[in-house]
Amino acid sequence: MEPIAATWFLSQAREQEILLLSIQTIRDDTERVRTAVASRGISINIDGILKLDARRRELIVESDDLRARRNETSQEIGKSKEKPADLIAEMREVGLRIKSLEEETRTTEVALGDLLLEVPNIPATEVPVGDDESKNVVVKDVASLPSFSFAPKPHWEIGETLDIIDFDRAVKLAGSRFFMLKGKGARLQRALINWLLDMHEENGYQELYLPHMVTRETATGSGQLPKFAENMYHDEDDDLWMIPTAEVPITNMFGDEILGPGELPLSYVAHTPSYRREKASAGKDTRGIKRVHQFEKVEMFKFVEPDASMDALESMTSHVEDICTQLGIPYRVLLLCTGDIGFASMKTYDVEMWAPGSLDWLEVSSISNCSDFQARRAKIRYRPEQGARPTFLHTLNGSGLGIPRALISIIENYQQADSSIVVPEVLRPYTGFDQIKKGD
Repeated sequence: MEPIAATWFLSQAREQEILLLSIQTIRDDTERVRTAVASRGISINIDGILKLDARRRELIVESDDLRARRNETSQEIGKSKEKPADLIAEMREVGLRIKSLEEETRTTEVALGDLLLEVPNIPATEVPVGDDESKNVVVKDVASLPSFSFAPKPHWEIGETLDIIDFDRAVKLAGSRFFMLKGKGARLQRALINWLLDMHEENGYQELYLPHMVTRETATGSGQLPKFAENMYHDEDDDLWMIPTAEVPITNMFGDEILGPGELPLSYVAHTPSYRREKASAGKDTRGIKRVHQFEKVEMFKFVEPDASMDALESMTSHVEDICTQLGIPYRVLLLCTGDIGFASMKTYDVEMWAPGSLDWLEVSSISNCSDFQARRAKIRYRPEQGARPTFLHTLNGSGLGIPRALISIIENYQQADSSIVVPEVLRPYTGFDQIKKGD
């Protein structure tokens, strides 16, 4: 992959220091940054960042001094009746030195930008420290697990019995980790998506229809590139990237803009396909529709003022919990540890639904407060009041829900002894039927 154009992020840095995770934070609070990055299990060259940053500032100071000297001398030469050869020769050398410094500055900025792109967000203080998901903390466990008078089956068996999921033909069309929904299976998915969109609109989210492919800058602004390039599908000719979630385009809606007083908060919801290569998950969850290359997702997103972002995180989580409750499916809420939260997140809750046939807790939503991390990358600011200096806002995102895993939970929790499925009551106005049985 060709290097990200780091100068795109550094173009305004001299005046405003809008450098991803603030370079000022790395300078002033180096050890906290080291500790935070280490707690995520990530190795970052912090010393290299500081060295490049110091060199970049030295180059800027020297260049500015030389330009000032050149301007002053040029005025002297202009006022002089005679043109002093020594000053003219000196200015020629100064010009060559400035050109050399500008080239070194560009090279240094690219190297610095590339390193900064690898630095993750700093976890909030209340995020538990841990290497992996085993250190996540269950903060809420709702409803007892269902009991059956028969041995519950996994969704892939039920789907094939009812002929609503076709794995073989999907593999024939596209290869492994794809699936087809048929008949009432496809209608159940469509009903779930429409109900979720209506639910979120009732909660104040404005619906968006979004591009499914985005530019390199857009994918970088949200934090997907360069770290997750290998898990994204890429059109090399046009340098467009297929979105792994609607979070990516929504994050950049206001890229390089300043929102005015009173415009925040902004709440959005979008349904899009999600495309993921799942390279990092090779060999895991290969059966069924839990981990696939293409799936539908309804995404929530908020732009808020910094002091409102933690309350917004709790609010978004409660919206997902309400969905689980209305679907009548047991769920739990986890606070993710430092080793399991996303690259751009400072704090994340996962909401998991129980799947009795697979005997598995399925993550149907991951709700994250990204603080000003994405806003810095995408250069999104707001004015708290008229005439105030622009500052970075906070962004939050959350699945509301991931459709395949929600379908798994519905199919497995609502299965009957004859492998038929009862449709959850809230979805019946959207499906037009109340059950799926063999032969439908």
